[in-house]
Parts: sequence; C-alpha cells; structure tokens
Amino acid sequence: MKLIRIENLSFRYRRAKEYAIKDINLDIKKGEFLGILGASGSGKSTLCLTLNGVIPNSIRGDFVGNVYVKEYNTRETPPSKLSTIVGLILQNPDSQLFNMTVEEEIAFGLENLGLERDEIQRRINWALKITGLQGLESEFPPNLSGGQKQRLAIASILAMKPEIIVLDEPTAQLDPMGKEQVLSLITLLNKEQGITIVLVEHNAEYMLSFADRVIVMDKGRIILKGRPSEVFEEVELLKELGIRLPASIRIGAELKKRGILKKAALTEKELIRTLRSQF
Repeated sequence: MKLIRIENLSFRYRRAKEYAIKDINLDIKKGEFLGILGASGSGKSTLCLTLNGVIPNSIRGDFVGNVYVKEYNTRETPPSKLSTIVGLILQNPDSQLFNMTVEEEIAFGLENLGLERDEIQRRINWALKITGLQGLESEFPPNLSGGQKQRLAIASILAMKPEIIVLDEPTAQLDPMGKEQVLSLITLLNKEQGITIVLVEHNAEYMLSFADRVIVMDKGRIILKGRPSEVFEEVELLKELGIRLPASIRIGAELKKRGILKKAALTEKELIRTLRSQF
C-alpha cells in the first residue's frame, strides 16, 4: 500500500533563483524504511517539508506537481489534518520543545486533538515507555541531554499515532551515545511497531544495515535509488556527490577492485566476517 505518492514535484523558495527540488517522482510504501542521502544543499530537507504539507501550505513558493498522503492532496489539505498521518522530527530538538515538563510536551498535541483525558494519559505512558523516558515526566526539557531531547521530540510525535515519521538529520547535533539511542529507537519503531520511516541521515552504515530502500539526492534531483546493497556499490559516484562512506565500504571497494571481494557494500561486521571466511 502506498502511503505517500509524489508526482513530478518541483519547488522553488520565494526570491530564490533555482528550484530546491526538481522533477521528483517517488512512492513510499506502508511499513517501509526509506533512507535519504545527499550533500548539504541537495534538497533533502525541502523534500521532507513537502511530505506533511508544510510546503506549500506554510512555506510559500513556486510549487509544481502533487504530493498525496494516503488519499489527501497536500495542496488542498491543512497541515493540522496531515499531522495526524505524518509526523516530522527536525534536526534541532530545541526548535520543537516549548512546554515546561516532559509530560506536558507529549500531552500538547493530544490536547489539541481534543482527546479524552484517559486516552491522553494512556498515550503519554506508552510514548514514555517506548522512548525510554519513563521517570522523567516532571523534568524541564532544557535540562535533558541532547539524546533525551530528541527522544522527547519523537515521543511527542509518536503519541499522535502517525502512520509515517519523517526525521531530518535527527542525530546531527548529538554525541555518540545520543546518536546510538536515537537510531536504536528509530529501528524499533520501524521493525517492531511497523511505523513507516523516512530518515535523512549521514550514517551510511546504519542505512546499509536497516533501510529497505535508499535515495541519493544532488542539486534537487534524485540521482540514485534502490536497495542499500545496490546503491552503496556505486562508491565512486557517491564520493563525487559528497556522501561520507564508512571505512568498511571504502575498504570493500578497494578489495573489490583487486578481485578479492565480490561486493563493496559491507558493514564493518560483514567485512570482517567475509575476510575471515576467505583467509
């Protein structure tokens, strides 16, 4: 089942000379984990903002084509309606947190939906548990660690029960522990909860391990798309596009050139296991 359908989509911000995204055609299926890669300025964030109607409803510009979220055309559907289907997590969690306690932050969107108090509390408890924030209900959000803030931003979206969560570089400002916590949570939401994930993330090894499909963007266009094991074989092109590749893929590519390995797209564990089996 297609949850999102993008047809011939282009968008240019007001007063910009160039289109930020150009001629995008893409379907996103229910339960899919879609990874988005690209250098800075390639159009990744703009694409994310079209998926829940922020573009064109809140951010204006030249919008060409159509984006359908389930049966809703984002041109004709208010973001408040789309937000119950598509949740958006931004790079900086501080931009999404504005309540006095963790519990109030999660409750905010639910109260705006007009839910009964018992249902609100049930969803708060569930979101706290799944994001590992139990015990922090009364904490002032600015006092949380970076990883905890990002998990709180996810919890506040998760409580709305969206079918799709779009995350735009959610680990960019986190330390290694925070990154691990957030990426583990994203994996759990997709693999165990069945939530459709669209993730902009520079961690290519994580994408290789967990994404079902990857698209690579450059200058507003989709340049590559396919299974991670296919996309990450295009090592030279990815380097040209400014994609940071992990050492395992770079080593795999060199050994593939020398005829030692059959493929380059390997995680660190896969590379070690493959080399041990051959030598």
